[in-house]
Amino acid sequence: MIAFIKQQWRQPARVNLFIALVCFGLVGFALVLEGVGGMEPCPLCVFQRIAFVAIGTALLLGVFFPGRIVAALSAIGAAAGIGLAWRHLWLQSLPADQVPACGPGLDYLVGVFPITEVVGMVLSGSGECAEVDRVLGLSIPLWTLLTYAMVGALAVYVNLAVRRPAVD
Repeated sequence: MIAFIKQQWRQPARVNLFIALVCFGLVGFALVLEGVGGMEPCPLCVFQRIAFVAIGTALLLGVFFPGRIVAALSAIGAAAGIGLAWRHLWLQSLPADQVPACGPGLDYLVGVFPITEVVGMVLSGSGECAEVDRVLGLSIPLWTLLTYAMVGALAVYVNLAVRRPAVD
């Protein structure tokens, strides 16, 4: 088994594909939680899903062209996701009297405001972002933060470890 794992690490395309599928699978799991579990996503949750899609897309590029660019794109996506999850956890830790008021939904914001203003409004948070939904005892933003850290570290490692053929 250990020999199999070591062999896979030498094939960055396979590892990139696996991590990309994990990212897309997590977004799928979030959609199941929404549809079946009735957990409506707040705007920060939607942005965290977008970060997973961005990382997965970068890693799909890495299936064909592994290397530093894929490592950098994955690291940027993971850093953005960590920042979003961190902000989400901070909002959830606020006392009830300091939680921002609930605002309009993300669909409305995107339809009415320029995207730069939408991003600013989402990052400032709203009341629904302070609600804590748990999976296996941990809040969802904590799970995502941990996953961004692992996925980002693996993606950077595997794509920086790519051996380039020597040029004569």
